[in-house]
Amino acid sequence: MVGPSQRSGGCCAALALAVSVAWAAEPQPGAPRLSELSLEELGNIEITSVSKRAERLSEAPASVFVITAEDIRRSGATSLPEALRLAPNLQVARISSSFHAVTSRGFNGNLANKLLVLIDGRSVYTPLFGGVFWDAQQLPLQDVERIEVISGPAGTLWGVNAVNGVINVITRPASQTPGSELSAGTGNRERMVSVRQGLDLGGSGGEGKNDGAGQRPLRLWARHITEQRTRTLLGESAGDRAHVEQAGARTDWSLAGGDSLMAQAQLYRGRREPPIPGAVEVPGRPLEVGQTTYSGGHVLARWDHRLGGGGSLSVQGYLDRTERRLGYHDRLDTADLQLQHALAPTSRHAVVWGMQVRRDTDRFSGPTLQMLPPLLRQMSYSLFGQDEVTLRDDLKLTLGARAEHNAYTGMEYLPSARLAWQAAPTQLLWAAASRTVRSPTRLDRDLLNPGVPPSPAAPTGVPTVTGSSGFRGEVARVLELGWRGQPWTDTSASATLYRADYEGLRSAEITGPASAQLVNGLKGRVQGLEAWGSWQAQPNWRLHAGASRMEQHLRVSPGYADLSNQLGLTEGANPSWQWMLRSQLDLPRRTELDVTLRGVSRLELPAVPAYTALDLRLGWRPSANVEWSLTLQNLLDAGHGEFGPAATRTEIGRSAFLQLVLRHEAP
Repeated sequence: MVGPSQRSGGCCAALALAVSVAWAAEPQPGAPRLSELSLEELGNIEITSVSKRAERLSEAPASVFVITAEDIRRSGATSLPEALRLAPNLQVARISSSFHAVTSRGFNGNLANKLLVLIDGRSVYTPLFGGVFWDAQQLPLQDVERIEVISGPAGTLWGVNAVNGVINVITRPASQTPGSELSAGTGNRERMVSVRQGLDLGGSGGEGKNDGAGQRPLRLWARHITEQRTRTLLGESAGDRAHVEQAGARTDWSLAGGDSLMAQAQLYRGRREPPIPGAVEVPGRPLEVGQTTYSGGHVLARWDHRLGGGGSLSVQGYLDRTERRLGYHDRLDTADLQLQHALAPTSRHAVVWGMQVRRDTDRFSGPTLQMLPPLLRQMSYSLFGQDEVTLRDDLKLTLGARAEHNAYTGMEYLPSARLAWQAAPTQLLWAAASRTVRSPTRLDRDLLNPGVPPSPAAPTGVPTVTGSSGFRGEVARVLELGWRGQPWTDTSASATLYRADYEGLRSAEITGPASAQLVNGLKGRVQGLEAWGSWQAQPNWRLHAGASRMEQHLRVSPGYADLSNQLGLTEGANPSWQWMLRSQLDLPRRTELDVTLRGVSRLELPAVPAYTALDLRLGWRPSANVEWSLTLQNLLDAGHGEFGPAATRTEIGRSAFLQLVLRHEAP
């Protein structure tokens, strides 16, 4: 039986598609161009995440999807995880008002730990559990130039923990954001205000020269977000209202000889109501009454130097502090230094190598959770090299390896090989074989939960879960076969088949009547297909589609007993398939209509029903400096869950968000 919400949602979808077809039948007089880039030009976008050097997207031998600034703007997304829903090779599930579970190729959860996330070259993973605190990764999306999403192993270039993928967020240089901008939005789910000011500090270094030296642009910005409470399936408040304040700056200096220097800094603080008992949180369960608070900041600088013959040298360093209170108090200080050298390419070889040194100082305390020792200083260092060998004009072989040392397991080796065949000017076939590792974290080795173990004289009734001093790295061996091309001038597409064999996956083994220990107790295989494409149906109408299918076959390793059902929890938290359709349409009078329809299959454990979501965005630019937009989300149902047990999970309901952007160009 079809309910009223489903009928109304279906009417909205039909109306949106009817309007799209009607307006796209003929190009509208005076209509703005859909995008600054055609599909062919989008294929020629230079990316850096696959080879750590600039290369065209169409020639990159990897499963990589690029989210452009235009994609982000027209999606109506207001947070980084919501913008990542645009990538068909990612799995994104909303846990609460401000926290998400994000992964690639499985193993999703509040403790997802096989996806490396970078923002302007700064790794934002935490060595506490090897994943990302997504509520703290807020940034002004209008300042993002692009997001490069690699699904599949990338450990050779990016190190351990880049097991199933890399997300590389690249923000705009300060020179591209002159003048002033005010952005404000309100809706039933969130409120947001953001201000930005671009300045020119000038400089005398480039007077009388034509090499651009002397430019000193500066961008200052501040942002405040309020996330409203969500509700559970039973209609109860999920107690997850959140506030985040941020401020940052970036400057890009052009130096003599074509060199450049980039420096940036950011501060943030956030607070969130304590979630209801039993709700999914990171890590474990919060027992302390009070708000979750988190804060931090970083400073980063990068110097790029041009060498003769097309070579380059880059040096980057940053200092980062994060602090979080949630039934525990964790403070992490990170110092990171990286060097990368690209040799001058020859007719047969393009070599890049580099090194990295990182120091983490983690202080952890709390009555609910403990890490033993409470204070831990860890040093890691690595050396990598990669050579792209031109075998023929249309055939290239890329060989690479990385040696990385961590404090827990010592040296890890991460080799890879990729073969790319340019079958035609617009057709690329590629294959890859890689070995990568997810190194142990404090959660795996040092955990004590609860913080005070029970004694025979005073049992607590709460099982004790501990880490294991013998926990070793999780290993993945991955084979990939991919194709990317333009079958026709108005169409682009990509498809990748993959198979990954894992060993030493984390599980919890029962060690006593009220105790369990984290061990490397699971192994198995994950395989699947990722595909996406775009079609320029009309000059003012572009369609996008994407889908992924994944199969998991995990089992308990010999010598272990999965009495805590970690196998079921690991497999059950991932959808076996998902799909997405997007329509971007330019209407007359500087108006835009964007429609997104996406579907996700059910999760097995904890059980979450399949859902289909429809989002609409209507944008209007009455002038070059004014932009209005109205975004309506989840129109097909009154609410659906995306992650977590039924009793406590957030129900994602219908929402509306009205946004105004005002710009003032610098004189």
